[in-house]
Amino acid sequence: MNSFINEVDFFKGNNPEDIAREYGTPLYVYNEDIIRDRMMKVAGVITRYPYRANYSCKTNTNLEILKIALSVGVNADAMSEGEMRMLLHAGFPAEKIFYVCNNVSADEMRFAIDNGITVSLDSLDQLRLFGEINPGGKCAVRINPGVGAGVHEKVVTAGKKTKFAIPEGDIDKVFEIADKYGLKIIGLNQHVGSQYMDPTPFLEAVDNLLRIAMRFEKLEFIDFGGGYGIPYHKLDDEKEFDMKSFSGEFTAKLDKFVREYGSAPMFKSEPGRYCVAEGGVILGRVHSIKDNYGVKYIGTDIGMNVLVRPSMYDSWHDIEIISDGKVVDRDKKKMEKATVCGNICESGDVLCKDRPLPEVRDNDLVCVLDAGAYGYSMCSSYNTRLRPAEVMICSDGSVKLIRRRETFEDMFAFY
Repeated sequence: MNSFINEVDFFKGNNPEDIAREYGTPLYVYNEDIIRDRMMKVAGVITRYPYRANYSCKTNTNLEILKIALSVGVNADAMSEGEMRMLLHAGFPAEKIFYVCNNVSADEMRFAIDNGITVSLDSLDQLRLFGEINPGGKCAVRINPGVGAGVHEKVVTAGKKTKFAIPEGDIDKVFEIADKYGLKIIGLNQHVGSQYMDPTPFLEAVDNLLRIAMRFEKLEFIDFGGGYGIPYHKLDDEKEFDMKSFSGEFTAKLDKFVREYGSAPMFKSEPGRYCVAEGGVILGRVHSIKDNYGVKYIGTDIGMNVLVRPSMYDSWHDIEIISDGKVVDRDKKKMEKATVCGNICESGDVLCKDRPLPEVRDNDLVCVLDAGAYGYSMCSSYNTRLRPAEVMICSDGSVKLIRRRETFEDMFAFY
């Protein structure tokens, strides 16, 4: 693929240079149509049984994106009181929110309970705490199926080396605690990891969770988690996650379970990245080009405070260069290796190393692809730099500011 931006008409006829000049850089830019398309795909993974996709909003909690999720009919997962508040503010009713907590206080649990939001507990201690503050209540428990998946150890959320969930060997203790406090376990959930392109580990975990579910009576739902990957190497023609084939294999496993269980509870999944990653890019300005001991450095205003994934996970993001408003052709004969970095005082502040790129000039725009997930949601003000603005390219082609740029006055608001 020579250009993802051009192939999907990401900016819908708008000149990215005009957008960058109006709203400043660095700048998060989202495409409404792409986000809607991906959310609708995950909403239809299972069609034979009651099914609901829960958008994992930790990937991106911008209110406009949450409203898109609500409008296409998906539910939502929350990991904190802040995320619950954002979802409620976006218009999500409590019954469409699933609070999957991890090592939280009684006060945070009470917020979910008081607002009628279903809570999942991921340790025996947290289940006991829930029972103490809400005896006789309904809840779910998060199970560690013994299988993990992901492209980096920091995004693997199940298996034998993770802080998350209750191991199968403790199921009897789950029943003991539930009996002691009169709790009704209405759901099970799991999450094996993030950004897998091969669904085999996920499907193995499905088998394990369904086997464990047979020990629970009258479950209202079973949530299998998410983690569906996206092609971060799309400019090298990496294939998309095969959702159609995955759906068929997934459904076959549910067929067997429903026959044995005698009924079909609501089945759920928790896609996050898949919903929004490809629908977001970052525009940044080139402010410096230099050769440092044989390495060409492209200095931009996209620091690790704006996008931390490459520094934190060694994550790959494709990069396109925009000059005078047009994408520079990726002619392999004219490519040169360069290291693209930001403006933060850290050696790890690097977007990519020795990447073949078209010739880059001062004041060109660097466009970082697939930044819609875990981009703005992980932003910081490190080095006392301002968080960027976010804009949406709407379905009608208009450009809408959906979060303003932070100001220096904002920084002093806490003092």
